[in-house]
Amino acid sequence: MSSPVLNQAARVLKLVQTGTPADQALRESLTQNRHFTDPAGRRAVSHAVFVYFRWWRWLDANDSLQKQAEAALALQDRFDRNPASIKPEALAALAVPDWLKAEMDLPVETLRQFQRDPALWIRARAASAESVAQRLGHCLPAANSLLPAPDSLLSAFRYGGTKDLYRTPEFQGGEFEIQDLASQLVGHACAPRPGETWWDACAGEGGKTMHLSDLMQGKGMLWASDRSARRLAKLKERAARAKVFNYRAAEWDGGAKLPTKTKFDGILVDAPCSGVGTWQRNPHARWTTTPDDVRELAAVQINLLNHVAGSLKPGGRLVYSVCTLTRAETAAIADAFTATHPDFEPCPVFSAQSSALDSQLFLRPEALNANGMFIAAWRKR
Repeated sequence: MSSPVLNQAARVLKLVQTGTPADQALRESLTQNRHFTDPAGRRAVSHAVFVYFRWWRWLDANDSLQKQAEAALALQDRFDRNPASIKPEALAALAVPDWLKAEMDLPVETLRQFQRDPALWIRARAASAESVAQRLGHCLPAANSLLPAPDSLLSAFRYGGTKDLYRTPEFQGGEFEIQDLASQLVGHACAPRPGETWWDACAGEGGKTMHLSDLMQGKGMLWASDRSARRLAKLKERAARAKVFNYRAAEWDGGAKLPTKTKFDGILVDAPCSGVGTWQRNPHARWTTTPDDVRELAAVQINLLNHVAGSLKPGGRLVYSVCTLTRAETAAIADAFTATHPDFEPCPVFSAQSSALDSQLFLRPEALNANGMFIAAWRKR
């Protein structure tokens, strides 16, 4: 690795040490540095920073940040060539924080997946998926026997090229979104139909809102709410680019006072969570997330479900999703909601499934080559 890249990575790491999240530190640092204006240079610095946090517990804190980053890159190269070269015992002890072992199962394949570079997934508009994939090139379809999803997932592709996708005419024209495969599966779990009325209760910047609109063929109405006005403003920008118009955006803090009195055919609660399922993509979060965060977020999650429940029509569908795999934020939340809401019946996450036992689904990152995700579904009696 070249010295300029290591030096720039060290500058970013120093900024992280002041309390700035790694992704924010990268944006700020690379924006200010004129020497890293090309996509390849930016990718190299970002790669070095994220690799550092993947292998952080293996590194010698007495070395300079440049030497630590270089050592981390060497470990990554060794692992990529032969994952078995890093013993499972070392991965279990060093790759994730100690508290996680009490919250979820950690088979060696999950730990190995956390140490790999993440895949880049895109979701093309259903009407032009094949054409978009051909024009972008380097796109592999997601459909395979491991995915518990319908044929419509053919709009998902793993991109393996080097283009800056945000600058492509296809992206600027709203023909595709950059969206992780696990997040796309949440949209398919909702399975909204054209003409229905849905609520994306924790919409953020609108990735799932736009997917729901595409699945609804732009027909019907979507409500998108979030506690952050900034995120909702970003949603409006993205929706305009993607030509999504069948939605209303409203601020909502997650409390008992709802943003609308509308009754919905379906509600998605993609709740704030600890994000353990994203630790392959965001390894810095491994060392900043705490058990207190998990407990506090679990309380938020059950409150969100309780507050939205009254807005669902009889026969309507409620979907709960979190990009984490901790027990406290997944099965424990779903079981607690079922126990206290007899008017809600657990139902299969995907329509191809038939048993109520399929009402909770863990999507493992190693099975998808994507984020880890938990999805649960209910029908209002």
